[in-house]
Amino acid sequence: MTSTQVQSHPRRFLFLLASSRAQGNTEQLARVAAQSLPAEFEQEWINLHDYDMPDFVDQRHAGDGDYPAPQGAMRELLDATLAATDLVFVTPLYWYSLPAAAKKYLDHWSGWMRVPGVDFKEKMRGHRLWNITVTADEDQSYAQALVESLGLTAGYMEMSWKGSLIGYGNRPGEVMQDVRALERAVNYFVVA
Repeated sequence: MTSTQVQSHPRRFLFLLASSRAQGNTEQLARVAAQSLPAEFEQEWINLHDYDMPDFVDQRHAGDGDYPAPQGAMRELLDATLAATDLVFVTPLYWYSLPAAAKKYLDHWSGWMRVPGVDFKEKMRGHRLWNITVTADEDQSYAQALVESLGLTAGYMEMSWKGSLIGYGNRPGEVMQDVRALERAVNYFVVA
């Protein structure tokens, strides 16, 4: 196959909402950014709070180290994750880090990598990882730990890290007044 015959695969964006506030600043900024995606790109929006995620139990060093196949809501999350070409963490900054729902979801990746036959890490290789976050402080450097955490996750999983779109908003709806963030949002998902 020559470079002019590159197969095109449909892009599927999975937006992972992790705010404890429905339709909060971070989701609003994400929806502005998503409006610029081409119409042929699929979008799925999942609120992680809608899924009954048990606490993750590390059993890597017990028995054979395998994990059972997830069931119910956790199977739905696994399937949605594997179906996505692009994962977008829509995560407000909580105590300088990811919200608990996003962290719990990521913790389950450790188990999914060890479910026989799933090949989670191999299947995620090459997928794209994005982040949209809003801080309650105009100094965006406070989000650095969150950004680095997701960047390191992408590196470990051999995913393509696309960086973070960071906005400012303290009170509900305030991010819609952050002109710089809104301008960046329009071009955030520029795809080649």
